[in-house]
Amino acid sequence: MARLEINRSGEMEVFVRVVEQEGFSAAARTLRMTPSAVSKLVARLEARLGARLIHRNTRGFQLTSEGCVFYERSVQVLAELESAERGVTSHDAPSGRVRVNTNVPYGTHVLLPQVPAFQAHYPGIRLDIGLTDHVVDLLEDRADVAIRAGPLKSSNLIARRLGETRKVIIGAPAYLKRMGTPKSAADLERHTRMGASHTPALEQWPVVERGAVVNVPVSGTLCASDGEALRHLAVAGAGLARIAAFQVREDIKAGRLVAVLEERNPGDSVVFHAVFLDPAKQLPARIRVFLDYFAEVGMG
Repeated sequence: MARLEINRSGEMEVFVRVVEQEGFSAAARTLRMTPSAVSKLVARLEARLGARLIHRNTRGFQLTSEGCVFYERSVQVLAELESAERGVTSHDAPSGRVRVNTNVPYGTHVLLPQVPAFQAHYPGIRLDIGLTDHVVDLLEDRADVAIRAGPLKSSNLIARRLGETRKVIIGAPAYLKRMGTPKSAADLERHTRMGASHTPALEQWPVVERGAVVNVPVSGTLCASDGEALRHLAVAGAGLARIAAFQVREDIKAGRLVAVLEERNPGDSVVFHAVFLDPAKQLPARIRVFLDYFAEVGMG
C-alpha cells in the first residue's frame, strides 16, 4: 500500500521541470516551492530508484545516462497523462509551452512571420524558439520539435513534412553589372560562388547543359555558416549564392537580387520536415496543433 502513496507523476513533473529550467532554484520558482524542497524531492527520487540522475557541481549540473533515460520516459508518461485528461476535457483549448528549434532560413522567413497569426489561433500556447543551423539533439536541448532541411538520417524520431522549395542562383544587380551575368556553367568559373562553411568542399551547383546536369563546385574566398548569411552577402554584392527560393522571394521582387541561369535550373528541391519524439503515439495537443498549423502554412 505504501507504494500507492508515492505521487510518482508529481515527482516526474518536478524532475522534468528541474531539467528544463536547468537548475533547482529556477524550477522551484516556477513550481512555487523552495529550492531545498525541490532538491530533497529529487534526492528522494534518486534514492527510491537506486540511481544518480543528476551530477551536481559548483557550475551547475549535468544529467547522468540514467537521468537522460528517466527524463525521456518521464516526458512520455506526462504526455500520456495530458492526453488522457484531454480526452475528458477535449473542449479545452491547447495550452502550454512548445519548444521549437529551427534552422535560420525557415525560422526567419516562415516561422517568425507566422507567430502572430499562430498566437491569435492559440493564445494559450507559449512558443520558445531557437534558431540554429546545427543539428540538435531534441532530448539534450529539451526541444519538442526541430525543423530540418534535406534528407533525414535514420533515427527514432517521427517526421512531419512541412513543404519543399527549389533552389536558385542569385546575385545583386551591382555584382552582375561588375562581373557579368552568367549564361552557362562555364560562365560560373569567373564568379565567386559562395557556399556553406560546413560543407564547402562537397557543395555542387547543378546546371543543365545540353540536356545533362553539370555540377559546378563552390569556389571563391567566401563561405558562411547558414543560408541567411549567404543571402545577406549576396545582397551586399559579395558574389553569387545558391539558396532556397523562399528566402529570396522578397529580395527578387524588390530588385535587391536577381535570379540567374533559371532556364538551366534543374528544379531540384529541398524538403523541410518537423521532427519530434512521439510519446506512445500520443502527442500533446500543444505540439499537435503547432505541427498541423505549419504543415498547412507550407513554405510561406
